Amino acid sequence: MNEFPWVEATASGVGSYPGDDHLEALRTAFGELPMPFLPELPARGVGADMIGRTASLLVELPAEVQPSGWRLADRPGRDHKRARDHLARDLDGLEEIAQGYQGPLKIQVCGPWTLAGAVELRYGNKMLADAGAVRDLVESLAEGLTQHVADVRRRVPGARLVVQLDEPGLPGVLAGAVPTASGFGRLAAVEPTVARDRLAAVIAAVSAAGAFPIVHCCASGVPIEVIRTAGAQGISLDASRLRRREEDHVGEAVEKGIALFLGVVPGTDARLPDKGVVAAPAVELWRRLGFAPARLATQVVLTPSCGLAGASPAYAKAALARCREAARVLQEDPGE
Repeated sequence: MNEFPWVEATASGVGSYPGDDHLEALRTAFGELPMPFLPELPARGVGADMIGRTASLLVELPAEVQPSGWRLADRPGRDHKRARDHLARDLDGLEEIAQGYQGPLKIQVCGPWTLAGAVELRYGNKMLADAGAVRDLVESLAEGLTQHVADVRRRVPGARLVVQLDEPGLPGVLAGAVPTASGFGRLAAVEPTVARDRLAAVIAAVSAAGAFPIVHCCASGVPIEVIRTAGAQGISLDASRLRRREEDHVGEAVEKGIALFLGVVPGTDARLPDKGVVAAPAVELWRRLGFAPARLATQVVLTPSCGLAGASPAYAKAALARCREAARVLQEDPGE
């Protein structure tokens, strides 16, 4: 059984958050959640999105924005600087809001396969189309992420760091569903063993940096086996997209001590049900899998189904609070 860096009845956010006030977003994350997170605020513009932020962490692979999206460049330019400036402000804010904090803290970056399917090579095709480029990307991301983790730890020395690799594009990578740069074709499917090995290299860098690595995928058909065998210590998914046929893979992951981050409230404005209703997908899944009730509140963390960038600020705050309230329900005996 893994030792988790959080206590029982924990909830967290996924990553993105509405608005452009990073200090207010951080106050909400630290005020509402047992496991606060470093919010991403894509509404601020270029470089504040998941792809831009992670691209700015890459070592010796500068990128810039073209009409088609992010593309590798010969040297760091204005877009790279904007992304770095956004991140620097967020980290300064984190250091201010988290002063004296001791406990779990989650940060997020884009995973290597989703990044490779989004960033283009200098000549226009996506990095995903070039196996050598993907290798270079993985090495660059691993090095940059190691530095990022060290920076966060320096700023919040009492934090027990959880690093989330966002891989919403991984199912499409495996299925050969990622469009070419032109949009007229699809890139070849990546073999599961290759996907596992490249993901494992980044996960290994996170672990070597002393952080707890998890992989998030809010798409349908989460490749649980690829993620598990790559060495992730936690898997984050949307509970509403989980199909019964996938539950055996979930059960195997749980049996091996892997944590589940279950998305249980919508990522956009909706009526929030009672905390018991919100907790029900986790409780019912645990019952079906046949695991000891005592493990539920420790091994399962509740979150929104995906990022909250498309929600209103009021709803986003309420959603996080409801996840926190529902997490306490997991401490109750599911058999009662």
